[in-house]
Formats: sequence, C-alpha cells, structure tokens
Amino acid sequence: MLSRRRLLALSAAAGLLGCASPLAEEVDSASAAGRIDARPSSPATAGARGSRRIGSGTLYVPESYDPRRAVPLIVILHGAGGAPEGMMNLMRPHADRTGAIVFAPKSIGATWDVIQATLGPDVDRLDDALADVFARYLIDPERIAVGGFSDGASYALTIGIANGDLFTHILAFSPGFLSAPAQHGTPGVYVSHGTDDRVLPVDRCSRVLVPRLQSAGYSVLYREFTGPHTVPPDVATEAIDWFASM
Repeated sequence: MLSRRRLLALSAAAGLLGCASPLAEEVDSASAAGRIDARPSSPATAGARGSRRIGSGTLYVPESYDPRRAVPLIVILHGAGGAPEGMMNLMRPHADRTGAIVFAPKSIGATWDVIQATLGPDVDRLDDALADVFARYLIDPERIAVGGFSDGASYALTIGIANGDLFTHILAFSPGFLSAPAQHGTPGVYVSHGTDDRVLPVDRCSRVLVPRLQSAGYSVLYREFTGPHTVPPDVATEAIDWFASM
C-alpha cells in the first residue's frame, strides 16, 4: 500500500508530465481507452430517495426527486487516500438545492487506476455503477457531470474527455493532469485551483492545463482563488450552479 505522502508525490509528478503533454492519441483497447458504455434510458424500476450503496460507492437522491421528470446527475471523485463520504458531504447540499442526483464512487486502490497503473479496473466498475443508476432513475442526458478533487479532478478530466459523448460537463477542482487516450465529444469544463497550492502547484498544473484544453477546442471556465489545495464553498457553489444552469 502506498503512503498518502508517496501518492501525493506521484500525483504531482504525473501532473507535471500531464500538464506539459498534449492530449493522448487514440488506442485500440476499449478498457484502456476509458470508455463507458452505460447510457441514460427509461428506468426499468423506480429507485428510492435518500442514500444507498452501489458497490463500494454512495448514491444520494434528494427528496425532491420526481420519477416523471429527468434530473441532472453528478459523478464526483475523491482524491488520493480519500473516500466517497468526503465528496458526498461536499455535494449533498448542492444536490438538495438543485435537485441533482449525486454518485460518489470509490477507487479500487488508494487512488484511481490511471494514476497507479493504467485505465481499466476503475472504469469498468464505474460503468457497472452507472448502468445501475440509469436503470433506476430518470437522468437528463443533457446534464451529466463528472467531477472531482485533486487526483479525482485529474481522473474526472481523463474520463470526461474520453467519454464526452456521455458526460456533458467536467468539474475539476485542483487537478494535476489529464491522460485521456482519446477525445469524444466536447463537454464544458470547469477548473478551479488555489494560488497557494503546495500539493499540485497551479503554475505547473492548471495554468498549463487550461490553455491546452482551450487549444483542443474545449470551453473552459477557470477560477483561481487565494488558498491551498482545497475546494472553497463559494467555488463549489459556482461550479454546481454553472453545471445546473446549462
């Protein structure tokens, strides 16, 4: 098991390489390409409101959910050594406020597969979980976001760009890099980063990453804030409002 300090060091190193590199080229393997097959559809069964487990992740459905009306979905990814509960605590008030369903998965390892080795295992598990969500809840196909913090933000960018024909928005809070093997679709991208971040320094990460995304044709809303490696409440509110209003 890698220590959190070692994981953060690896994340920072990956961030320097990823931010300084162009988007990756097409690959043959669907698993290594990070592709997700699950798609929104008419639910086969009616899902319950409140919190429930899906595999090792947590799903939250606000009390306002009406199975006759399609609602937004936010997939939110934890950072290295993190857990779904931490991201759910961040997102639950916004779910109640906007009516969005939130799913917070758990990585198989201490952080996401592309950071520890290569894309594949976490993608497959996320695919299965989303198939479960889509089978029980009526999701608006025009408002499906993948987001995350730190390593989770890097993974959200990677998965979001590889599956831009599923995810309409990407919410990247303090990302280090992206490693999408291919580009599909053009999701809108929100990126935030603290100017005092000592884990993934803004100069070497988002300030390099954002222009590369823009050059690749993505519309990016970028917010820097005075602060460390964190997600300030006002930044989270702006990101969710941006997503929910699109």
